[in-house]
Amino acid sequence: MADDRKQPAKSATRTAPAAASSKPRTLAVDVGGTGIKAMILDPKGKPITERLKVETPKNATPKKVIGIIDELAEKSGDFDRVAAGFPGVVKDGVVYTAANLGKGWEGYGLEEGLAERLGRPARVANDADVQGLACVTGKGEELVITLGTGFGSVLFSEGHRIHLELGHHPFHKGKTYEDELGHRALKKKGKKRWNKMLREAIDDLARTFNYDRLYIGGGSAEQISFKLPANVVKVSNEDGILGGIKLWAEDKSVKPAKGPRKPKVMAKPAKPPVAKPPEPAPVVSSAAADEPANQS
Repeated sequence: MADDRKQPAKSATRTAPAAASSKPRTLAVDVGGTGIKAMILDPKGKPITERLKVETPKNATPKKVIGIIDELAEKSGDFDRVAAGFPGVVKDGVVYTAANLGKGWEGYGLEEGLAERLGRPARVANDADVQGLACVTGKGEELVITLGTGFGSVLFSEGHRIHLELGHHPFHKGKTYEDELGHRALKKKGKKRWNKMLREAIDDLARTFNYDRLYIGGGSAEQISFKLPANVVKVSNEDGILGGIKLWAEDKSVKPAKGPRKPKVMAKPAKPPVAKPPEPAPVVSSAAADEPANQS
């Protein structure tokens, strides 16, 4: 069975980067539990191509997802760099979790995997983080949640993002936010029950974070049927792509990828040595103990 982490480099066949007058062009990607989307943004973050979408395959492994992104890149045209939102915990370009995708993601270096396959430098963050980068004002405490296959979340404090994993946090009668507000819950329990749970979640989050503004994105946000509080705003699902440009805002001097490299994989912590139990003391029978010592 082939190693799913290894990706053949295709930089030799990729077309040349865009002309200097329009650089840098960013291939912005949004990886979701149901669809993988991509479009190219100009230097100011404006779309210059149509948004392309491919259904997320079952058991969406790194090999399958990166293969689809490569196909979308080929159809999109020239670009100089990549920005991707991913539905899981991502730190320094390495994936820690991907509960709604497939196997093989834990410890996978997605940034390096994309850079290797596409022949362009890449930046990756959680998909809710990318959504937030497109809509927050940078003032005060701003919470962003995404309602889709799962439940994404990120907090911005004066514009600084702090990733949260509220989706798997206890919320209602022992069930998590994702259990009650994910796509499966919407489909199983219906729109009325789902909206009731969302009202309760908004109240709980307000008490927990005392946010100045709450932004709600994701595909299921279209199902909201009640009037939102004044400081709660529903945002476009397209922000999940448009926010990708902000991943490059603080890093303008990254050099292009230098040929094929194996994606970085986090080392698993070594198992602690098992302590050997102490050897038992020799057992002396009571008869032997009562026997007098031999005298010469």
